[in-house]
Parts: sequence; C-alpha cells; structure tokens
Amino acid sequence: MAFDFKKEYKEFYMPGNRPEIVDVPRANYVAVRGEGDPNEVGGAYQRAIGVLYSVAYTLKMSYKTDHKIEGFYEYVVPPLEGFWRQTGMNGAGHWDKSAFSWISVIRLPDFVTAADLNWAIETAGRKKKLDCSSAEFLTVDEGLCVQIMHLGAFDDEPATVALMDAYLEQNGYVNDMSEHRLHHEIYMSDARRVAPEKWRTVIRHPIKKA
Repeated sequence: MAFDFKKEYKEFYMPGNRPEIVDVPRANYVAVRGEGDPNEVGGAYQRAIGVLYSVAYTLKMSYKTDHKIEGFYEYVVPPLEGFWRQTGMNGAGHWDKSAFSWISVIRLPDFVTAADLNWAIETAGRKKKLDCSSAEFLTVDEGLCVQIMHLGAFDDEPATVALMDAYLEQNGYVNDMSEHRLHHEIYMSDARRVAPEKWRTVIRHPIKKA
C-alpha cells in the first residue's frame, strides 16, 4: 500500500477543532514563491499550483521512467500547503489579499533530493510544455507551533485564529511569527469539489514561551 503522509502523521495533518501545541520536525518541500491575491483567476497563485502539482506527480511516477531515485517507495502526493504573510504584518488577521506574499508548497518524501527535484522540474516542463523554473527545493524547520483544524471558508479564519491566540495566552505562550516563521495552512479539502462551509484547513502558527 502506498505511503500516505496524512495517515502516517495524523498529528500534523488531522488536528482537532481545539488548539494544540506540537513540535513539528524539519521537512522538505517543492515550493513556488509569489505575491498577490490567490483568488485572481489565472493569477500567479493559480499558476504556481499548476507548477507544483506537475512537478509533484512527475516525482511520484518517476519509478516508471529511467530516472531511479535511491530509496524510492510508492506514496500518495501530500496535500497542498501554503506559508503566508503580508508586508508590514507578522500576524494573521483581516488581510488585504492583494498584498499577500506566499510560498505555496507540497511536501516531498525524505528520499527526494534537490537533484531529483531538478530532474522533475525539467521533465515536467518538457512533457507538459509548462515553465516550471519557478519551483525550488525548500527545507522548513517549523519547531514549536500551535495548530487547529479550521472548518469553513478562508475568510472565516480570524475567529479560529482568535481561539488559538486565547489558548496561547492561557498556557503561557505567544506567537513567534517573523519573515522566517510564517502563518501556515494545509488544505485538507478539494475546494473545487467541497462547499466552502465544509472546507477543512489546518492552521499552524509558530510560537515560543511568553
């Protein structure tokens, strides 16, 4: 059976609807950076997602090609994730979406190296006639975080974030967001097929002791 990150690491992909503190280990991603409103039709964010999935599935199917990855095992492509910030703001709130800076990512299995990713970027671009040069190998060490499963539309996230902030205050922690430690979302629902009120999104914030 194919390895599924969501099932093997439930503590990081399937939190409950109450805030909880986790220590997130270092992980590697294929990433695309950009700016602007993610809802813009045909905009930079939507193009980035196309690149990410093209490269991610090229890696997943690499065992059927001449490119053999050492230590490869079959796996389910993990869900789309995003790291978000807005210029002048380190926290989360009612953001101006046009001013977003984001890093859109998909997690990579540990056996995938930067060289393997470069192969996938070149192969995906050639086969799909798509410019994948914006993709990069990114390592993130999140460390101590608070997280929760948000149910509903993205615009309703501030109420959920308020629950997280109250939990931190009650337990002697504070948010520790910066240009390197960012508001993190993991998209557990397919927004194309699920009604917004049923969307499930992991929200994760870096923290430290107060």
